[in-house]
Amino acid sequence: MKKNQITIFVMGMLLLTSLTISAKPKRVIMIALDGISVEGYQKANTPNLDALMAEGAFSLTTRVAMPSVTLPNWTSHLTGSGPEQHGVVNNGWKIDKFVLPAVETDTDGYYPSVFTILKEEMSEIKTAFYYNWINLFYPYNKKYFDEVSYLEKDEYIPNYQKAINFIVRNQDKPTVVFLYSVHTDHAGHRHKWMSPEYIHSIEEADVQIGKFINEMKEKGLYKDTHFMFLSDHGGINNGHGGVTTNEMIVPWGITGPKIKKGFKIEEPNNTVNTASVILRLFKIKQPLSWTGEVPESIFK
Repeated sequence: MKKNQITIFVMGMLLLTSLTISAKPKRVIMIALDGISVEGYQKANTPNLDALMAEGAFSLTTRVAMPSVTLPNWTSHLTGSGPEQHGVVNNGWKIDKFVLPAVETDTDGYYPSVFTILKEEMSEIKTAFYYNWINLFYPYNKKYFDEVSYLEKDEYIPNYQKAINFIVRNQDKPTVVFLYSVHTDHAGHRHKWMSPEYIHSIEEADVQIGKFINEMKEKGLYKDTHFMFLSDHGGINNGHGGVTTNEMIVPWGITGPKIKKGFKIEEPNNTVNTASVILRLFKIKQPLSWTGEVPESIFK
């Protein structure tokens, strides 16, 4: 091969590599609010979430995994599988305390989460998990995270700033962030779902989400980010766990590059699809044990 042919070949390979890298999202941020029913979301004044979801694909008919309980459902979001696969069937699950074994585990006994798969396939990726309900982190192997932050007593606002700081530090690397708060769920348990206090808790979160989004924009980090808005269940009276539509149907949305704008998701959707969508964004094949599917209609 002549010198000029070699030069052309090398330049072509570099261009191909550049295009491949640029096709991958720089970051995915999951904005996760516990206990948000469709009725609650619609009644609350949430201009920031509304504006964010108007930029992408949004569903008000997404079903959660059964039972409509917190830990099984967040685990389902993040493992692309239902409780029958990952084995987290109640809020009391621990690595050494469970009833139903997972169908597959890593060497430490954990079912493969989206963080596990991403870390194993992309060593350069940075992952973070921010939460304020102690049980929430139990189903995940901590070695697959670069930052984990737990806050007590329903505190969550400091985690939003920690997440921003983490994203800024790693802005040149692929990044996946799970940003969660349980205060909305607790308001429902204490005061009833659809009570003024419950609605206020959603509106309070929306204010912080707005600040978070604005800071992302100010730092030039908004445009190439995929945002997902997620919840795990709704509620009736002071609780949840049943199969009523108020408990089993939640909002679900995604924005970002190559996602349709202002799109209403009509096809059936389930919370187990969340992790499957994230792997699709990074062009990574999901494990055979996962049951989640990708709602193809969300893509341009």
